[in-house]
Amino acid sequence: MANGRAFRYDGAVPPGEKRHFRYEVSETYLGDPVEVPVTIINGKHDGPRVFCTAAVHGDELNGVKVCQELAAKYDPAQLHGTLVVIHVVNVPGYHAQQRYIPIYDQDLNRSFPGKATSNTAERMANEIFETFIKQCDYGLDFHTSTRNRTTIYHVRADTANPEVDRLARAFGANVILSGGGDEGSLRAAATAAGVPTVTIEMGKAHRFQPVLIEKALDGVESVLAEFGVLPNATVQWPGWWRVVDPTDQKAWLRADTGGLVDMKWGPYPLVREGETICTITDHFKREEHVVAAPFTGLLVGVLENPLALPGHPLCHLVSLDEATAEEIGTEIENGEFDGYRANGTVWRAGQEQD
Repeated sequence: MANGRAFRYDGAVPPGEKRHFRYEVSETYLGDPVEVPVTIINGKHDGPRVFCTAAVHGDELNGVKVCQELAAKYDPAQLHGTLVVIHVVNVPGYHAQQRYIPIYDQDLNRSFPGKATSNTAERMANEIFETFIKQCDYGLDFHTSTRNRTTIYHVRADTANPEVDRLARAFGANVILSGGGDEGSLRAAATAAGVPTVTIEMGKAHRFQPVLIEKALDGVESVLAEFGVLPNATVQWPGWWRVVDPTDQKAWLRADTGGLVDMKWGPYPLVREGETICTITDHFKREEHVVAAPFTGLLVGVLENPLALPGHPLCHLVSLDEATAEEIGTEIENGEFDGYRANGTVWRAGQEQD
Protein backbone atom coordinates (compact mmCIF):
# COMPACT_ATOMS: atom_id res chain seq x y z
CA MET A 1 0.00 0.00 0.00
CA ALA A 2 1.32 3.47 -0.94
CA ASN A 3 2.27 5.86 1.84
CA GLY A 4 3.52 8.79 -0.24
CA ARG A 5 1.98 12.22 -0.90
CA ALA A 6 -0.02 13.39 -3.89
CA PHE A 7 1.76 15.96 -6.06
CA ARG A 8 -0.74 18.74 -6.78
CA TYR A 9 -0.83 21.32 -9.57
CA ASP A 10 -4.23 22.08 -11.18
CA GLY A 11 -4.63 18.32 -10.94
CA ALA A 12 -2.98 15.75 -8.72
CA VAL A 13 -0.65 12.80 -9.20
CA PRO A 14 -1.29 10.26 -6.45
CA PRO A 15 1.56 8.25 -4.92
CA GLY A 16 2.44 5.26 -7.06
CA GLU A 17 1.59 6.93 -10.38
CA LYS A 18 3.48 8.43 -13.32
CA ARG A 19 1.84 11.15 -15.39
CA HIS A 20 2.89 12.93 -18.60
CA PHE A 21 1.04 16.16 -19.38
CA ARG A 22 1.33 19.68 -20.78
CA TYR A 23 0.88 22.61 -18.43
CA GLU A 24 -0.18 26.04 -19.68
CA VAL A 25 2.14 28.89 -18.70
CA SER A 26 1.26 31.59 -21.27
CA GLU A 27 -0.51 32.35 -24.56
CA THR A 28 0.53 33.13 -28.12
CA TYR A 29 -0.54 36.21 -30.10
CA LEU A 30 -3.49 34.14 -31.34
CA GLY A 31 -4.54 33.24 -27.84
CA ASP A 32 -3.37 29.64 -28.17
CA PRO A 33 -1.87 28.11 -25.03
CA VAL A 34 1.87 27.93 -24.47
CA GLU A 35 2.31 24.63 -22.66
CA VAL A 36 5.39 23.10 -21.06
CA PRO A 37 5.76 19.28 -21.20
CA VAL A 38 5.94 17.80 -17.71
CA THR A 39 6.41 14.31 -16.30
CA ILE A 40 5.74 13.60 -12.64
CA ILE A 41 6.82 10.22 -11.27
CA ASN A 42 5.36 10.03 -7.80
CA GLY A 43 6.85 7.20 -5.78
CA LYS A 44 4.79 4.73 -3.86
CA HIS A 45 6.73 5.69 -0.74
CA ASP A 46 7.25 9.12 0.75
CA GLY A 47 10.57 10.93 0.34
CA PRO A 48 12.20 14.03 -1.14
CA ARG A 49 10.92 15.71 -4.28
CA VAL A 50 13.58 16.41 -6.91
CA PHE A 51 13.00 18.54 -10.01
CA CYS A 52 14.92 18.35 -13.28
CA THR A 53 14.58 21.18 -15.80
CA ALA A 54 15.91 21.68 -19.32
CA ALA A 55 15.84 24.29 -22.09
CA VAL A 56 15.43 27.32 -19.85
CA HIS A 57 17.46 28.62 -22.80
CA GLY A 58 15.54 27.30 -25.76
CA ASP A 59 18.46 26.15 -27.93
CA GLU A 60 20.23 24.13 -25.20
CA LEU A 61 19.19 20.60 -26.06
CA ASN A 62 21.36 18.08 -24.20
CA GLY A 63 19.20 18.48 -21.10
CA VAL A 64 16.03 17.93 -23.13
CA LYS A 65 17.28 14.46 -24.02
CA VAL A 66 18.28 13.85 -20.40
CA CYS A 67 14.74 14.71 -19.29
CA GLN A 68 13.19 12.48 -21.95
CA GLU A 69 15.29 9.55 -20.76
CA LEU A 70 14.54 10.23 -17.09
CA ALA A 71 10.80 10.31 -17.78
CA ALA A 72 11.00 6.89 -19.40
CA LYS A 73 13.56 5.33 -17.07
CA TYR A 74 11.97 5.44 -13.64
CA ASP A 75 8.85 3.79 -12.29
CA PRO A 76 6.90 4.89 -9.18
CA ALA A 77 7.57 1.53 -7.54
CA GLN A 78 11.30 2.36 -7.48
CA LEU A 79 11.03 5.78 -5.87
CA HIS A 80 10.87 6.91 -2.26
CA GLY A 81 9.84 10.43 -3.19
CA THR A 82 8.96 12.24 -6.39
CA LEU A 83 10.79 13.11 -9.61
CA VAL A 84 9.41 16.23 -11.31
CA VAL A 85 10.66 16.58 -14.89
CA ILE A 86 10.01 19.79 -16.84
CA HIS A 87 11.27 18.78 -20.26
CA VAL A 88 11.28 22.23 -21.92
CA VAL A 89 10.93 25.34 -19.76
CA ASN A 90 11.30 27.99 -22.47
CA VAL A 91 8.81 26.66 -25.03
CA PRO A 92 8.75 29.82 -27.23
CA GLY A 93 12.56 29.82 -27.45
CA TYR A 94 12.57 26.08 -28.10
CA HIS A 95 10.12 26.48 -30.99
CA ALA A 96 12.30 29.23 -32.48
CA GLN A 97 15.50 27.32 -31.63
CA GLN A 98 16.99 30.35 -29.95
CA ARG A 99 18.29 31.13 -26.50
CA TYR A 100 15.79 33.76 -25.37
CA ILE A 101 12.04 34.24 -25.58
CA PRO A 102 11.51 35.55 -29.15
CA ILE A 103 10.48 39.06 -30.16
CA TYR A 104 11.61 40.80 -26.95
CA ASP A 105 14.74 38.68 -26.37
CA GLN A 106 13.84 38.17 -22.73
CA ASP A 107 16.16 35.84 -20.83
CA LEU A 108 13.98 33.42 -18.89
CA ASN A 109 17.00 32.52 -16.76
CA ARG A 110 17.12 36.06 -15.41
CA SER A 111 13.40 36.14 -14.62
CA PHE A 112 12.91 33.77 -11.66
CA PRO A 113 11.04 33.59 -9.35
CA GLY A 114 9.00 35.87 -11.59
CA LYS A 115 5.88 37.96 -11.05
CA ALA A 116 2.31 37.16 -11.99
CA THR A 117 1.67 40.72 -13.25
CA SER A 118 4.99 41.50 -14.99
CA ASN A 119 6.37 40.87 -18.51
CA THR A 120 6.03 37.63 -20.48
CA ALA A 121 9.23 36.04 -19.14
CA GLU A 122 8.46 36.84 -15.51
CA ARG A 123 4.87 35.60 -15.82
CA MET A 124 6.06 32.31 -17.31
CA ALA A 125 8.79 31.98 -14.70
CA ASN A 126 6.34 32.69 -11.89
CA GLU A 127 3.82 30.10 -13.10
CA ILE A 128 6.50 27.40 -13.32
CA PHE A 129 8.15 28.41 -10.06
CA GLU A 130 4.98 28.56 -7.96
CA THR A 131 3.40 25.43 -9.43
CA PHE A 132 6.37 23.05 -9.57
CA ILE A 133 9.68 24.36 -8.22
CA LYS A 134 8.52 25.48 -4.76
CA GLN A 135 6.96 22.08 -4.07
CA CYS A 136 10.33 20.35 -4.44
CA ASP A 137 13.21 19.75 -2.05
CA TYR A 138 16.15 19.73 -4.52
CA GLY A 139 16.71 20.76 -8.12
CA LEU A 140 18.92 19.99 -11.14
CA ASP A 141 18.83 22.54 -13.97
CA PHE A 142 20.46 21.36 -17.22
CA HIS A 143 22.21 23.79 -19.57
CA THR A 144 24.81 23.89 -22.34
CA SER A 145 27.03 26.65 -23.57
CA THR A 146 25.57 29.27 -25.88
CA ARG A 147 25.98 28.99 -29.64
CA ASN A 148 29.51 29.32 -31.06
CA ARG A 149 31.00 28.02 -27.79
CA THR A 150 31.34 24.72 -25.99
CA THR A 151 31.70 24.03 -22.30
CA ILE A 152 33.29 21.30 -20.27
CA TYR A 153 30.93 19.00 -18.34
CA HIS A 154 30.66 20.63 -14.93
CA VAL A 155 28.35 21.78 -12.12
CA ARG A 156 27.71 25.33 -10.95
CA ALA A 157 26.65 25.59 -7.33
CA ASP A 158 26.68 27.79 -4.25
CA THR A 159 28.92 25.47 -2.27
CA ALA A 160 28.82 27.82 0.73
CA ASN A 161 25.34 26.39 1.29
CA PRO A 162 25.88 22.93 2.85
CA GLU A 163 22.86 21.30 1.18
CA VAL A 164 23.79 22.73 -2.22
CA ASP A 165 27.34 21.49 -1.72
CA ARG A 166 26.03 18.03 -0.85
CA LEU A 167 23.85 18.05 -3.96
CA ALA A 168 26.69 19.21 -6.23
CA ARG A 169 29.09 16.57 -4.96
CA ALA A 170 26.44 13.84 -5.21
CA PHE A 171 26.01 14.60 -8.91
CA GLY A 172 29.57 13.43 -9.40
CA ALA A 173 31.03 15.87 -11.91
CA ASN A 174 34.77 16.39 -11.55
CA VAL A 175 34.55 20.18 -11.75
CA ILE A 176 32.32 22.40 -9.61
CA LEU A 177 32.32 26.16 -10.17
CA SER A 178 31.32 27.69 -6.87
CA GLY A 179 29.15 30.80 -6.71
CA GLY A 180 25.68 32.01 -5.90
CA GLY A 181 24.47 32.34 -9.48
CA ASP A 182 23.14 35.35 -11.35
CA GLU A 183 20.16 37.21 -10.00
CA GLY A 184 17.00 35.84 -11.58
CA SER A 185 18.53 32.50 -12.50
CA LEU A 186 16.48 29.43 -11.69
CA ARG A 187 19.12 27.95 -9.40
CA ALA A 188 19.64 31.18 -7.45
CA ALA A 189 15.91 31.79 -7.00
CA ALA A 190 15.14 28.18 -6.07
CA THR A 191 18.00 28.00 -3.57
CA ALA A 192 16.90 31.30 -2.00
CA ALA A 193 13.39 29.84 -1.65
CA GLY A 194 14.75 26.85 0.28
CA VAL A 195 15.07 24.43 -2.64
CA PRO A 196 18.83 23.71 -3.02
CA THR A 197 19.54 23.69 -6.76
CA VAL A 198 22.56 23.32 -9.02
CA THR A 199 23.16 23.99 -12.70
CA ILE A 200 24.74 21.32 -14.87
CA GLU A 201 26.63 22.68 -17.88
CA MET A 202 27.28 20.13 -20.61
CA GLY A 203 28.65 20.75 -24.07
CA LYS A 204 27.12 22.68 -26.95
CA ALA A 205 23.80 24.14 -28.02
CA HIS A 206 21.72 22.81 -30.92
CA ARG A 207 22.64 19.13 -30.62
CA PHE A 208 22.58 15.94 -28.60
CA GLN A 209 25.96 14.69 -27.31
CA PRO A 210 25.41 11.07 -26.22
CA VAL A 211 28.42 10.67 -23.93
CA LEU A 212 27.49 13.76 -21.92
CA ILE A 213 23.82 12.75 -21.80
CA GLU A 214 24.72 9.31 -20.43
CA LYS A 215 27.02 10.86 -17.86
CA ALA A 216 24.25 13.24 -16.77
CA LEU A 217 21.80 10.36 -16.38
CA ASP A 218 24.34 8.67 -14.11
CA GLY A 219 24.64 11.93 -12.19
CA VAL A 220 20.89 12.14 -11.61
CA GLU A 221 20.82 8.57 -10.36
CA SER A 222 23.68 9.36 -7.99
CA VAL A 223 21.72 12.33 -6.60
CA LEU A 224 18.61 10.21 -6.14
CA ALA A 225 20.74 7.67 -4.29
CA GLU A 226 22.31 10.32 -2.05
CA PHE A 227 18.94 11.64 -0.90
CA GLY A 228 17.23 8.27 -0.52
CA VAL A 229 14.88 8.60 -3.49
CA LEU A 230 16.49 5.49 -5.00
CA PRO A 231 17.46 3.46 -1.91
CA ASN A 232 19.07 0.65 -3.90
CA ALA A 233 21.25 2.88 -6.11
CA THR A 234 24.84 3.94 -5.42
CA VAL A 235 26.32 7.41 -5.05
CA GLN A 236 29.11 7.75 -7.60
CA TRP A 237 32.63 8.97 -6.95
CA PRO A 238 34.21 10.67 -9.98
CA GLY A 239 37.80 9.91 -9.01
CA TRP A 240 38.87 13.51 -8.41
CA TRP A 241 37.28 16.83 -7.53
CA ARG A 242 38.11 20.39 -8.43
CA VAL A 243 35.88 22.89 -6.63
CA VAL A 244 36.65 26.30 -8.12
CA ASP A 245 36.06 28.99 -5.52
CA PRO A 246 35.31 32.57 -6.66
CA THR A 247 38.68 33.64 -5.20
CA ASP A 248 40.62 30.92 -7.07
CA GLN A 249 42.84 31.58 -10.04
CA LYS A 250 40.81 31.59 -13.22
CA ALA A 251 40.60 33.78 -16.29
CA TRP A 252 38.65 34.50 -19.43
CA LEU A 253 41.35 34.84 -22.07
CA ARG A 254 40.28 37.43 -24.63
CA ALA A 255 41.48 38.40 -28.06
CA ASP A 256 43.67 41.50 -28.20
CA THR A 257 43.34 41.69 -31.97
CA GLY A 258 40.79 40.78 -34.62
CA GLY A 259 41.34 37.94 -37.06
CA LEU A 260 41.03 34.22 -37.67
CA VAL A 261 41.25 31.95 -34.64
CA ASP A 262 43.03 28.61 -34.89
CA MET A 263 42.67 26.47 -31.76
CA LYS A 264 45.84 24.53 -30.97
CA TRP A 265 44.94 22.86 -27.67
CA GLY A 266 43.70 19.36 -27.27
CA PRO A 267 42.14 17.10 -27.89
CA TYR A 268 41.73 17.26 -24.09
CA PRO A 269 41.16 20.48 -22.14
CA LEU A 270 44.18 20.12 -19.83
CA VAL A 271 46.78 22.77 -20.70
CA ARG A 272 50.13 23.47 -19.08
CA GLU A 273 51.47 26.91 -18.30
CA GLY A 274 53.01 28.43 -21.42
CA GLU A 275 51.32 26.05 -23.87
CA THR A 276 49.71 27.62 -26.92
CA ILE A 277 45.94 27.56 -26.67
CA CYS A 278 45.24 29.30 -29.98
CA THR A 279 46.64 31.72 -32.51
CA ILE A 280 44.96 34.70 -34.18
CA THR A 281 46.12 35.65 -37.66
CA ASP A 282 45.16 38.30 -40.19
CA HIS A 283 43.75 37.30 -43.58
CA PHE A 284 47.15 37.61 -45.24
CA LYS A 285 48.81 35.50 -42.55
CA ARG A 286 51.38 38.21 -42.11
CA GLU A 287 50.65 38.71 -38.42
CA GLU A 288 50.17 35.98 -35.85
CA HIS A 289 49.27 36.51 -32.22
CA VAL A 290 49.83 33.56 -29.89
CA VAL A 291 47.52 33.08 -26.92
CA ALA A 292 49.30 30.97 -24.29
CA ALA A 293 48.08 29.50 -21.01
CA PRO A 294 49.08 31.84 -18.17
CA PHE A 295 48.91 28.92 -15.72
CA THR A 296 48.26 25.16 -15.72
CA GLY A 297 44.55 24.49 -15.79
CA LEU A 298 41.39 23.17 -17.42
CA LEU A 299 39.64 24.86 -20.30
CA VAL A 300 36.09 25.09 -18.97
CA GLY A 301 34.67 26.98 -21.95
CA VAL A 302 36.01 27.49 -25.47
CA LEU A 303 35.10 29.67 -28.47
CA GLU A 304 34.07 27.65 -31.52
CA ASN A 305 33.44 30.48 -33.96
CA PRO A 306 36.83 30.91 -35.71
CA LEU A 307 36.42 34.70 -36.00
CA ALA A 308 37.33 37.13 -33.25
CA LEU A 309 37.21 40.83 -32.56
CA PRO A 310 39.36 42.58 -29.94
CA GLY A 311 37.87 41.71 -26.56
CA HIS A 312 36.09 38.56 -27.70
CA PRO A 313 36.33 35.72 -25.13
CA LEU A 314 38.46 32.87 -26.46
CA CYS A 315 38.40 30.48 -23.52
CA HIS A 316 37.72 30.18 -19.81
CA LEU A 317 40.64 28.67 -17.92
CA VAL A 318 40.60 27.52 -14.28
CA SER A 319 43.77 26.65 -12.41
CA LEU A 320 44.80 23.19 -11.19
CA ASP A 321 47.26 22.17 -8.53
CA GLU A 322 49.98 19.82 -9.70
CA ALA A 323 48.50 16.75 -8.00
CA THR A 324 45.16 17.20 -9.77
CA ALA A 325 46.86 17.91 -13.09
CA GLU A 326 48.81 14.68 -12.74
CA GLU A 327 45.63 12.75 -11.90
CA ILE A 328 43.92 14.12 -15.02
CA GLY A 329 46.98 13.28 -17.08
CA THR A 330 46.78 9.70 -15.85
CA GLU A 331 43.08 9.49 -16.77
CA ILE A 332 43.87 10.79 -20.25
CA GLU A 333 46.61 8.19 -20.70
CA ASN A 334 44.24 5.44 -19.54
CA GLY A 335 41.39 6.61 -21.78
CA GLU A 336 39.15 7.43 -18.81
CA PHE A 337 38.46 11.08 -19.60
CA ASP A 338 35.26 10.37 -21.57
CA GLY A 339 33.05 12.84 -19.70
CA TYR A 340 34.71 15.70 -21.54
CA ARG A 341 34.43 14.27 -25.03
CA ALA A 342 31.88 15.40 -27.56
CA ASN A 343 30.59 12.14 -29.01
CA GLY A 344 32.75 9.45 -27.50
CA THR A 345 35.92 10.40 -29.38
CA VAL A 346 37.33 13.78 -28.40
CA TRP A 347 36.06 16.93 -26.67
CA ARG A 348 37.21 19.40 -29.27
CA ALA A 349 34.98 20.71 -32.02
CA GLY A 350 35.51 19.43 -35.54
CA GLN A 351 36.71 16.01 -34.42
CA GLU A 352 33.40 14.35 -33.57
CA GLN A 353 31.87 11.15 -34.85
CA ASP A 354 28.19 11.11 -35.77
